[in-house]
Amino acid sequence: MKAPFVLMPDTVSHDTVECLELLLHQAKRGEVIGIAFAAMLRRRTFVVNSAGEAHRNPTFSRGMVAALDDQLALRIRGGNS
Repeated sequence: MKAPFVLMPDTVSHDTVECLELLLHQAKRGEVIGIAFAAMLRRRTFVVNSAGEAHRNPTFSRGMVAALDDQLALRIRGGNS
């Protein structure tokens, strides 16, 4: 007989949800006017995209993404956390 339910580990990234809620709040107030993002999905897949002003201005967006790349590189080398 199969169990009626199985306890699953909490796989929700609460800091990710908090970050997205903050961005949504700022977008609704008109502070965030565009976004370029890379989102990690389950099974180590990902999605990349842009919206709003970040989609309309790809040159500026590439600069933002390059700055993100620089920050992540620092974390790999043990710099800023």
